[in-house]
Amino acid sequence: MALSHHGTNPDTIRLKLYKIFSFRNVAAKFMVLATLMAGTAITWSSDLAREQRLADQIVDAILDGDPVTLTAGGHEFLGIYTQSETDVPLGGAIILHGRGTHPDWSQVAGPLRTALPAHGWATLSLQMPVLEKDASYYDYVPIFPEATPRIEAGIRYLHEQGIKRIVLIAHSCGVHMSMAWLEQQGDAQLSGYIGIGMGATDYQQPMRQPFPINRLRVPFLNVLAARITRLYNGRLKRSNQ
Repeated sequence: MALSHHGTNPDTIRLKLYKIFSFRNVAAKFMVLATLMAGTAITWSSDLAREQRLADQIVDAILDGDPVTLTAGGHEFLGIYTQSETDVPLGGAIILHGRGTHPDWSQVAGPLRTALPAHGWATLSLQMPVLEKDASYYDYVPIFPEATPRIEAGIRYLHEQGIKRIVLIAHSCGVHMSMAWLEQQGDAQLSGYIGIGMGATDYQQPMRQPFPINRLRVPFLNVLAARITRLYNGRLKRSNQ
């Protein structure tokens, strides 16, 4: 597993570790290693300051739905709740956005959370843990478990609204985070699962382990990317979406 280290140059760490294990004296190895670890804090937690900046940027711009404050692991985080618009609601959908974005992201989370209520589904779009902008898939792997209490908080919130039929919709990195939750909690609290762009990672960063799809007992939909043909500058242009 790749370590996401904050505040220390990775090359410096490798050099120090090389020096440690180059010593022949075992006692010296442990002494230098202890000194290094005492002065070097490896942080696995998500970037709460960036998360707050994202919330500050989008809350005032929310036109459909209401921002709600949820709590997980002693930390408050943003959710956006939108009620069903039909006379007979069908249930609630928890929406998990992709890497480094927010619950009103215009490409996936925002359109889903605002469109589904017209079809009988209340939506609760959750802020997922984020890291710095240039963080890679491997940087995110250690914080996947941070999403578990957030998903649990979202389920509790929908239950408090009287919603028992819950579908989880996850996109990209949100899929990875939801699978960490599934591995730990199972799907007993769900009525369905939808994954969008499942398995998305970075170049030369394959998934560390397979998704625990075998733990899903509820209806499951995997939405794959498709080739879309567009008219661009008078010519047909193909692009992967």
